[in-house]
Amino acid sequence: MENKKLLEHIYAVYDDFSETLPAACRRGCAHCCTRNVTLTTLEAYLIAAHLSAGGHEALAGRLAAGLDQDRFHPRITTNELADICRQGLAPPEETQPGETVCALLEDEACPIYPVRPFHCRCMTSRTDCGKTGCADMDPFVMTVNTVFLQYIEHIDRDGFSGNLIDVMHFAMHFFESRENRRRYEAGEPISQPPGLIPNRRVSALMIPPKHRGRIAPLLQKLNAPPA
Repeated sequence: MENKKLLEHIYAVYDDFSETLPAACRRGCAHCCTRNVTLTTLEAYLIAAHLSAGGHEALAGRLAAGLDQDRFHPRITTNELADICRQGLAPPEETQPGETVCALLEDEACPIYPVRPFHCRCMTSRTDCGKTGCADMDPFVMTVNTVFLQYIEHIDRDGFSGNLIDVMHFAMHFFESRENRRRYEAGEPISQPPGLIPNRRVSALMIPPKHRGRIAPLLQKLNAPPA
């Protein structure tokens, strides 16, 4: 599946970039592992494929239980936000619930770490956020993260986005069907699942002028054909 290869390429480019960043993050540090993470259906497809070997019944149960818990429900996607900003309009207010523990977390570790969504992958802090209560992230890194989110949404532009619990609950049922997987892999449209919002194409990358030169090499890697 071409989009799956593109997503893995984006992850690989970002992982190489993130290795150069100073970070206090370490195994067992789970302060940022909350129920407010969002992802796309393409990312959920990758996770579902990773779990297809079996043994994910406990994860499915925790996701189902999470449907009754308070969590962040995005009103707009990253590329929709870019469109709004490009037009000089004010984006709608987003309500963030309190920081509650991710439904998937096991003993302060992520059971889907190799295929974790980008919102988890890009969350780093230069200092221990457990001591300060918030992440300490360089503004340039925040720009890079936003651009990568835009790329991921763009390649899944016929898909949807939402809270991890909602998207994964949909994906783990939808992608159980071989016919559904075939349709999705072929790029056939799927009906909008409840609680999810449509993805959009990139119309403008959200890069401040001061970061354009510095981010150019990363964009070249992103736009290069996957290996």
